[in-house]
Amino acid sequence: MATQPARPERSGTETASVIGVSPFKPSLVKAVFRDVTSMYVSRSAAWAAASVTRTVLTEIIDGARRVAAEEARKKLVPGDLLSAIDRNVELEVGNKWYDHSPTFQGLTGVLYDAEGVIVPSRQRSRSRKPSAVVGAHRFEAGVRKLLRSRGATAVPAMLRDLDGIASVFLTDVARDAAMVVREGGVKRFGTVTPVLSGEPAPSPFLKGSLGAPSTRRGDGRTIDRDDILAATTIQLFGGHLRQRALTEAREATRNVSAG
Repeated sequence: MATQPARPERSGTETASVIGVSPFKPSLVKAVFRDVTSMYVSRSAAWAAASVTRTVLTEIIDGARRVAAEEARKKLVPGDLLSAIDRNVELEVGNKWYDHSPTFQGLTGVLYDAEGVIVPSRQRSRSRKPSAVVGAHRFEAGVRKLLRSRGATAVPAMLRDLDGIASVFLTDVARDAAMVVREGGVKRFGTVTPVLSGEPAPSPFLKGSLGAPSTRRGDGRTIDRDDILAATTIQLFGGHLRQRALTEAREATRNVSAG
């Protein structure tokens, strides 16, 4: 594998803007959770989920910005997204969107059934049943705000992909958070930490962190902030992005009541 160029350090201004108010409103977060579960979502959980989604999308946008900057462009195109994911495996999230988006066609491989016949590519759903793909448009306003905050714009196809990834990622977080509540904690998952050539290995998780199996506290009907953090450790498999998402979610909910 070729050595990847060192990533530029983030300025204090950029860091502060990331930890600010999320462009994804808690009301939108709760609407996504209602599509997945009937459990009550606490205020702190909604803020945490919004923060984690913002962190992930910010990292994706910044990765795409670095690719575009190499060609002296500010407007992001789908090719920038593919290059950003290729350079940083941590950005490969919201995978269910890939089967839907033309940007990712041909990258997921050819599928065969038990008889060796090629399975046709999945067609866009026309169902009115709520889903992460059908509901992706709900994220457009937030994604546009996030792009502006990072000093970038995107062509419509790139905006569609960012909407879709955000929607699928948050839906996956909702499903995992509900599972954590049902099962009483994180029961089974491992930790994989990708390290790019030329970069130092990230710091190990602290003892008692959410990188290990845990037991939750609280009732079995409410998704709370810690359930979102646990779900985040499942969705983000390790490394800098997961640590940053957890840190910023805790910061975003520091003064938010649990109710």
